[in-house]
Amino acid sequence: MDKALQTMIDNMPEKTGKSLGEWKKILKEKSFTKHSEGVKYLKTEHQVTHGFANTIVTLSKEENSTSEDLVESQYKGKEHLFPIYEKLLAYIKTLGTDVTITPKKGSVSIIRKRQFVLIKPATKTRIDLGFKLKDKPTTERLENSGPFGTMCTHRVQLFGLEDVDAELKSWIKEAYSKSV
Repeated sequence: MDKALQTMIDNMPEKTGKSLGEWKKILKEKSFTKHSEGVKYLKTEHQVTHGFANTIVTLSKEENSTSEDLVESQYKGKEHLFPIYEKLLAYIKTLGTDVTITPKKGSVSIIRKRQFVLIKPATKTRIDLGFKLKDKPTTERLENSGPFGTMCTHRVQLFGLEDVDAELKSWIKEAYSKSV
C-alpha cells in the first residue's frame, strides 16, 4: 500500500470521526450503485471532506468486488476475448497446485512464489500476456515487455484462441519453472 494512502487511513478516525472499517459498514448498509452517490452521501450526511469520502468509497468497492466481478469488468465490451482468457487459465491450472490466480482491476496476476504471468485485455481486439523470463532473447512474437514495464520482461499479443498454441504454452511453462 502506498505511504500517503496508509497515512490517510491512519488519520481517518481523527479527521472523520470513524475508522475505515466503520465507514465500510455504513456504506455496505446503504449499498450505493454509483461511486459518486457514495461520495455525495458521505460529504452531505457525515460532513466528510471530498478526499476522505473518495478514498473510503474506493476502498469499500475494492473489498466488495469478488474475483469474478473483477474479471467480468475487464472483459466488458471485449466478451469475444474471454474464451482466450479461459483457455489460458485452463492450461495454467495444469502446471501445479502452487499456482495462485489473482484478479485485479485491469489484469490477472498468475503467481507461484512470485508473479510469472500477467493477463491483460489490452484493447477490444487483443489480450497482452506478460511474462517473467529473465535473460530470454526477444523474438518477433515474444516481444519486450512494452506497456508492462518492469512488471514483466516479455509480452505476447493474443488475438484469437489459435494464439494459445504449443509455443506459447512452452513460454508459460518456462516462466512457471523459473518462478521458484
